[in-house]
Amino acid sequence: MAQTENIISRPKPFTLMGEHSVRCTGCGDLLPPCSLRCSKDDGLPRAEYIQRRIVPRDLPGIWRFIDWLPVREPLKGTGGGAVSYKSSGLARELGLENLLISFSGYWPEIGATLRGCSFKDLEAAPTMRRLVENGGGIMVVASAGNTARSFAQVANAANLPLVLVVPKESLHRLWAIDGEGPICLVAVEGDYNQAIVLGESISSEEGFQAEGGARNIARRDGMGTVMLEAVLRAGKLPHHYFQAVGSGTGGIAAWEASMRLLADGRFGERLPRLHLAQNLPCAPIHSAWMDLEGPKSTCPRGMYDDVLFNRHPPYAIPGGVAEALQSTNGAVYGVGNEEAKAAEVLFQEAEGIDILPAAAVAVAALIQARRAGRIGDRDHVLLNITGGGISRLKEDFTMNYITNDMTVHHGDSAEAVVAKIREILRGRGICC
Repeated sequence: MAQTENIISRPKPFTLMGEHSVRCTGCGDLLPPCSLRCSKDDGLPRAEYIQRRIVPRDLPGIWRFIDWLPVREPLKGTGGGAVSYKSSGLARELGLENLLISFSGYWPEIGATLRGCSFKDLEAAPTMRRLVENGGGIMVVASAGNTARSFAQVANAANLPLVLVVPKESLHRLWAIDGEGPICLVAVEGDYNQAIVLGESISSEEGFQAEGGARNIARRDGMGTVMLEAVLRAGKLPHHYFQAVGSGTGGIAAWEASMRLLADGRFGERLPRLHLAQNLPCAPIHSAWMDLEGPKSTCPRGMYDDVLFNRHPPYAIPGGVAEALQSTNGAVYGVGNEEAKAAEVLFQEAEGIDILPAAAVAVAALIQARRAGRIGDRDHVLLNITGGGISRLKEDFTMNYITNDMTVHHGDSAEAVVAKIREILRGRGICC
């Protein structure tokens, strides 16, 4: 951070936090503030902020960057953020002189305090705050596990109602540190895609609100704070950015944050090259980018980490993954299970902290790129470790698994499911 202190100016006193407009990346039209879609095309909505230069505020975690988040105020009870540091161990193993690691998880020794142990915590807080500022409602989140856990942590901290819809096989990923809070957990006998379909049905009912996935600017810009924090620490945009992706939303977020930093004018003259990684054999983005046959119907079975599987990623749409890769001369890597496992062991031994399997896929992609000669010894590389520190968290806290309120079976009607959810929430004093 010391390298950038001299060039960071104080915010103008009349500039409102997060003041922005929303524009369609397809047709270019301005959209209503809460838009998730454009009526003319399938382009992603994108925030355009009044504050053109990044100006860190005297606030904790991601809220330092509130001028580039689509909210007016921080969400009470939240404040964690990604922490970046210059690698010595992994950098030495790979022969890299300028490897910066962004860590999103629990590692208090370096200042990382995300109790959800995932960079999904970064998107949950601004997404829920944006909901509060725009009329409220009960948020519905469909997830394969990590996103649901992060939203649960934030809902508990801020005492906000939340409906989580997850595959039954993902229940083991849902734990909270500070109790369960006003949450209704719905398990689906099916995969992530079926959870998404049910979540859409629930959120279409009065009183409920879809979180929006990749189409929610608060989610993307929350994840984009990874790039903001790392660039401010380094004083420049990296040459290369590595991340494992499921839907690819995190890659889009890094690209959008990089474009804002490039326009700022103080951090470089070119966008970082995106290096996105997926876990074989269930890798739709890798298949599309490499023009290969798509994933089999048996997916996500057989994956090292099934949270990286999204059957319908926002790929070939305006503002989507393909455009992000094309504009950055990007690359997509397919990583096998054994590669990922070896990379996870290597990282823990080299850096001294446990990481989630998804992050291990990103490490494996970095190893592939290094072996293929795509990265020079002195290139500046940012590796996004999107989750880790669960073993470290267990040393300090008790992990309370969230109670499953109901299981939805094949053939259950959406109407009956919604009625049951309302009954559960009313029993907890939540008007719905």
